[in-house]
Parts: sequence; C-alpha cells; structure tokens
Amino acid sequence: MSVTKRLVTILAVTGVAVAGLIAPAVGVAEAVPRTSIAPDAKHPVAKIALTKKLSALRTDVWVNSPSMGGKVKVSVLTPRSGNGPRSTVYMLDGAGGTAEVSDWITKGKAGEFFASKNVNVVLPVGGAGTFYTDWIRRDRKLGKPMWETFLTKELPPLIDARFNGTGRNAVVGLSMGGQSAFALAVRNPKLYTGIASLSGCPPVSAPLNEGYVRTTVGRAGGDATNMWGPFGSKGWVSHDPTSNLDALRGKNIFLSAGSGAIGPLDLDTRPDGDVPKEAVTASGSALELLTYRCSQQFAWQLRANGIAFTDGFRFIGTHSWQYWRRDLPVLWPTISRGL
Repeated sequence: MSVTKRLVTILAVTGVAVAGLIAPAVGVAEAVPRTSIAPDAKHPVAKIALTKKLSALRTDVWVNSPSMGGKVKVSVLTPRSGNGPRSTVYMLDGAGGTAEVSDWITKGKAGEFFASKNVNVVLPVGGAGTFYTDWIRRDRKLGKPMWETFLTKELPPLIDARFNGTGRNAVVGLSMGGQSAFALAVRNPKLYTGIASLSGCPPVSAPLNEGYVRTTVGRAGGDATNMWGPFGSKGWVSHDPTSNLDALRGKNIFLSAGSGAIGPLDLDTRPDGDVPKEAVTASGSALELLTYRCSQQFAWQLRANGIAFTDGFRFIGTHSWQYWRRDLPVLWPTISRGL
C-alpha cells in the first residue's frame, strides 16, 4: 500500500476529515530594508479595490491581484494604541480555513491577543488546501493559485503604505500554514525576520511527508501534482526548507507540536457539528502525532546545522485550536524580537 493510501486509511478509521494537516536558543534576526520587497518590474501592480472597517481594530481589505486573477480578501488587525510605523505579522490558516474569515480570528482569538501589541496583523482568507504557494498548473478544483507571489510581492507594499508598515515582517502558520511559513521564508529570506510553525510539517520532499501534503490537498479536492509536480521533482525540493537551511540562519524561529497524547483540554472541549466527540479527539490525536514526528525531524535538522530556534514542543496535545490558542503567547516573545 502506498504512503498516501496508508495516510488516507488512518484518517478514514478516525471518521473525521483532515481539518488542517500540513497545515532552546533564539537567533538574532537579520536587518531588513525600511520598505518591503517591491513587485517585479515586469509584473502588473496590485491595487486595493475595497476596504471595510469592521471594528476599531479590524479592517477587511480586498486586493485586485494580477497574479491571483481577481480580488483576494485579507483581514488586517491594528492595535488598540501604539505609535507607528508598525511591523507586520502574517498569519496563515490550516487546510480547514474558510473562505469568509481567517480561523485565527474566529477560533484563535488573534484579535484579543494582538490588541495590545504594536504590530499590524494580516490574515489571508481562502487558502484552504493550497499551501499558500504558486501552483505550476491549473487544477480542476482549486484553479491556479499564486499565493507566494501575492503574499511576498503584491501584498506587503500595499499593507505598508495603507497601514504605516515598517517593512519588517514575521510569518506564522498552523498545520498546513506552518509548512507554508517556512517555505515562504526560505524562498524569500529578506522579507521575514521571524517564522513560526504550530503543528506543521515543514519538510515535504521525503515520501511520508509528501503523503501528508498530497492527502491535505486531496481533501480540498485538488491534485498536488498540479501544485509542485510529480513525486521527487524540483518543485517539491525547492519548497522544502531543508533544501536551503542557510536561509534561516539569524532568523527568530519558533517550532511546536504536541505529542498527540490526549489531555484535559480535549476532555473539556465540545466539538463543532454533529461528529461524535470521541471521533474528533481520535482524529486530532492521530494528526498531531504525525505532525509531531515531522516537526521533530525538522528540529533535528536545524540543530544538526547549528540553526538556533525556540523549542515549543508539548508532551500532550492534539491537532486542535485549544492548544494553538495557548501557543500564541508562547511564540510571541520569539518572533517579536525581530519586529
């Protein structure tokens, strides 16, 4: 049985679809320019099409994106008080993120946490199953997303101009978004001073880890071959942070996952929808065990190459929001150092 089929079997036994799988010393962040990386001269310029102030601290922004071929929505959180200009934190959802609003807002309580932090927080909407990357071919279900171009070239100058940004950025992702955060960082090392992955699987070019990715994209109805090509191709290697670990030197890095062991937070939480609590807990345990193994593998590679990071691994914890909410204040001292 293939790796991907084994993964699908594991998930099928739990009876729950993947909600977000693929998704201590501290380094000193390198300096970055005052302004973010500008769009390529040959690339059409993105523009803000619409803004909507939803509260004193949240503005939804629709961007006309040439790379994405239409309007892309992001939510921007600003602090309750604090002097500008401000640095920016980009926060990426897992594969279960909705098309209306980032799960970091509705489930992660990011608005409450960042209200007292003097940073802008940018939360893209609608990236479920895409790994926030540039796809090489059009997919019948997911189209041809170009998230990397949007997030690294088109969006930062607009955010800095409209929300008084400094050009200094960090990127945080959970589950699928955790892999994306590290892939974006090694491919665009001048853009980010800090990177954090919660329950993600940063390395993707090994057979089992590729199986995670293919399963995640498949749950969204897509084919990962349209994303990075066939197994073992250059696309997979180039999006594996272990292929360019030197790009992470000097960054403020946070890496975490739980062991999959069920804890009090799991017992006290009621699941959404009609799925039995036992099935949700079993699924979250299995998924977190897989991301724990993968994240530990990545941590070992960082240590072996002398790259400092903050270890946020937990002895208990499943693949669920009650743990990621608690990780947010834990990761903040690390990534805030470069902002």
